[in-house]
Amino acid sequence: MSEAIMSDTAQRQALAGELDQYNCRVAQPTDGPLFTRTPHSSMQATHWKAADLARLLDKIGANLKLEAGGQRRTLRLANRGLPFGTTPTFWASIQVILPGEIATAHRHTASALRFIMKGRGADTIVNGERYEMNEGDLVLTPAWTWHDHEHKGDEPMIWLDVLDISLVRSMHATFFEGSEAPRQPLAQIPDRSFRLYGSGIMKPLSACEAPELNPLLVYSAQRAHDALRLAGALPPDPYDDTALEYLNPLTGGPALPTIGTVLQSLRPGIHTKAHRHTGSVVYYVMRGQGATIVDGTTFEWGAGDFIAIPPWAVHEHINRCTNTSAMLFQVNDIPALRKLGLYREESADAQT
Repeated sequence: MSEAIMSDTAQRQALAGELDQYNCRVAQPTDGPLFTRTPHSSMQATHWKAADLARLLDKIGANLKLEAGGQRRTLRLANRGLPFGTTPTFWASIQVILPGEIATAHRHTASALRFIMKGRGADTIVNGERYEMNEGDLVLTPAWTWHDHEHKGDEPMIWLDVLDISLVRSMHATFFEGSEAPRQPLAQIPDRSFRLYGSGIMKPLSACEAPELNPLLVYSAQRAHDALRLAGALPPDPYDDTALEYLNPLTGGPALPTIGTVLQSLRPGIHTKAHRHTGSVVYYVMRGQGATIVDGTTFEWGAGDFIAIPPWAVHEHINRCTNTSAMLFQVNDIPALRKLGLYREESADAQT
């Protein structure tokens, strides 16, 4: 970037040394811009292909150990444009857990979720509540909740882990605590939250939980798919076709305060309109074949692929199949931006 033109450049440079002695400074011509007309992100649009991921997951499954103290066996989806994380605010990883293994109990200030990609036979305990984890389920571990997992099946299980650790680290608010016991003790009623809130349409009259903490810890695949199917009979959204967000049943807001979770369907042959928004997105392709165009670059995707889209990047989707819907699971950081008053969205048409 070229140096800024300042009429008092010499005076500014002359002052720099003295100001530095007092931990002060003034803007210099060599400084990068503090403000830009539109967002400029160093994050890069990235495509991870299912075949590559499968091969790498086999390797880490065969060579890496699952150890106590919070060390999981995960394949992190890194972004070459960032020093840390998949997007500026969160890290997406794919976790492998083998039959008989226990991912030991711990807790941390980062909010986390698990979206089950493949396998069955594992369960999770979150703050004393135990739930089976089945393919397509969304499982939450809100900030500072104890959580552990045990695989009792006979084939490897694979799921997507997403944590807002990049956001938490940027705020210097990282806390972590391990447990001496591999698994937590179960609560007297180990599925209490699901009994109270799992219907998705009702809640108790005397809900006493803090509304910012989602009491519902698991969202079953079947109920989510049924909701998406019903909504799919309605006219498509021009940018996302049919997309439903997982909700906190106490507030009607996002399931996690900093991470958006969305199940999305693209009907046969659809080509959505292009748009852009603040906030970063990662898509996991559950089924189908299609393409996502990001700032003019086309990423052809199939089942098992991942696509990451940077903030303010123009993007649109195409379902290449003319007789089958595609299904995507989406994570984003839009809830955090909305809370901070930083969310903005516009059609690509608005730029012309």
